Amino acid sequence: MTDLTNMRLLDEVNSPADLKDKSREELKQIADEVRQEVIDAVSVTGGHLGAGLGVVELTVALHAVFDTPVDKLIWDVGHQCYPHKILTGRRDRIRTLRQGGGLSGFTKRAESEFDPFGAAHASTSISAAHGFATSRDIQGNDNHVVSVIGDGSMTAGMAYEAMNNVGGDQKRQVVILNDNDMSIAPPVGAMSHYFSRLVSSRSYRGLRRFAKSVIKPMGLENPARKAEEYLRGFAMGGTMFEELGFYYVGPIDGHDLDVLIPVLENVKQMQRPVLVHIVTHKGHGYAPAENSADKYHGVSKFNVVTGEQQKSAPGAPKYQDVFGKTLIQLAETDDKVCAITAAMPSGTGVNLFAKAFPDRAFDVGIAEQHAVTMAAGMAADGMKPYAAIYSTFLQRGYDQVVHDVAIQRLPVRFAIDRAGLVGADGATHAGSFDIGYLGALPGMICMAASDEAELAQMVATANEIDDRPSAFRYPRGEGTGVALPKTPTPLEIGKGRIVREGTSIAILSYGARLQESLKAAEMLAAQGLSCTVADARFAKPIDADLTERLVRDHEVLITIEEGARGGFGAFVLQHLAEVGALDRGIKIRTMHLPDVFQDQDKPDLMYDEARLNARHIAACAIEALGRGDVAEIEAFARA
Repeated sequence: MTDLTNMRLLDEVNSPADLKDKSREELKQIADEVRQEVIDAVSVTGGHLGAGLGVVELTVALHAVFDTPVDKLIWDVGHQCYPHKILTGRRDRIRTLRQGGGLSGFTKRAESEFDPFGAAHASTSISAAHGFATSRDIQGNDNHVVSVIGDGSMTAGMAYEAMNNVGGDQKRQVVILNDNDMSIAPPVGAMSHYFSRLVSSRSYRGLRRFAKSVIKPMGLENPARKAEEYLRGFAMGGTMFEELGFYYVGPIDGHDLDVLIPVLENVKQMQRPVLVHIVTHKGHGYAPAENSADKYHGVSKFNVVTGEQQKSAPGAPKYQDVFGKTLIQLAETDDKVCAITAAMPSGTGVNLFAKAFPDRAFDVGIAEQHAVTMAAGMAADGMKPYAAIYSTFLQRGYDQVVHDVAIQRLPVRFAIDRAGLVGADGATHAGSFDIGYLGALPGMICMAASDEAELAQMVATANEIDDRPSAFRYPRGEGTGVALPKTPTPLEIGKGRIVREGTSIAILSYGARLQESLKAAEMLAAQGLSCTVADARFAKPIDADLTERLVRDHEVLITIEEGARGGFGAFVLQHLAEVGALDRGIKIRTMHLPDVFQDQDKPDLMYDEARLNARHIAACAIEALGRGDVAEIEAFARA
């Protein structure tokens, strides 16, 4: 027998094909080495750790049994894909995860042929896999299609829409349900493993076919099928999945290759939709993660030995915490205030509110559509719901925003976190589009906070709006360090503010680019160019008086926003066109995110790429004005 103790088998694995000739013991060692590689890499880069550690054995088993990339392997969300990337030729770049120019933290088609479908939002994998299976059958191919979806993602309706369609079509497709929260599975043990191997085996399926041929002439096929389903459901669970048209196998231990591999080999032979239910543990194999309440779901850089994460120096409060604490203040005197989030309580600050008012805080899971319409129902019955949802995730509930909220003018308050660029999470999590898609809705009030004090006042403002929906957006991370009001006061609807007075150039900022706008004004002042800086506060209704005054009293107007084209700048231009303010010689420039999906990087570098930092604003003003020295601006920025 080969001594494996001093061999590093992972060094021999450059693609999944290199797993095919490995023994079961060798695959177990490779799994251990992959787990250590993930831990070492994430300790340097930060990122999602717990989910990846939970699927190491599953990843090894899938690549050992199936023939990727010909067989399609689709990971739901993709934050658990680090072991997959290590085994698919990206190990040499694994320490560039989530870095500028490096590997994405999720699956990405442009990155590897082993990533057939990109992901980062939840509950898409079964639908995408069904698309691949349908395409395969139309083209007359014979490859397998496998999707891996977590129990958290199974809270979203899209997963069940897909399963209903798959079960009806009966196309050959494998769904791996990765249950890592024990929210679905009964206890896993020897009998469960035995039944899983039995019902997925060729002999059992052969017996089923024989029995079917005997009872079909008797007219007993349907009653017998039901009886067998319920017997298997009684022994193993999974009756619901059987009713949706899937052949259910499980639950099995997702960390045991001696169980996983035989089951997957059996499943590979089936000619119908199959759901394999595995039970795993987030953070498996790394004690600090296993012992942590969040299982190291998302971590900063950390010490591998102790698990201690790097802590940033204390700074200004995070925007999400300002939202949560301000909402608590309002709720102390208003018993109708409540908060709803969709699986992001800590990311939105709703966790703080939940501690103070547990009966008025609701985490509905990964179900943004439901969250929005639930908020609409509460608003219709007189409550004051705040739907705290990331900008990128609110996209998933847009029809509900339009149909269930806006058309009925229901006063749902949308707290839109992660507005603008988000750094390491890249394009899939950027909050780029909400200004345009909410501003297009009749009656919607749209606000953007330029700092944490403004955010507190906007939370209070939304609380006073009882006749229509409202939204306020704010960025990820820490505020600017300004003093917070002890008692936030509501703002006047549709009114901005002048922050700095000047004469030649006007910068109208919507949201968190205000500080960069003020820096730009300083750069321009150093060249003798006088600049007004205004905080728009509202994109809808727009401050008509302020906007028209800026046009009337300045040679150049620049709008700036952390959003895609077609947002605030477009609203300003449309208003000015309607009142005839563009009929004279004013020069207007709109600054917004570029018309591309930006990859991950440090936020400052991403805003550099987007040309939305101070030096870009100042340069834009000089070029429009026709006076000043852009080279001097660059020198000022470097100083």
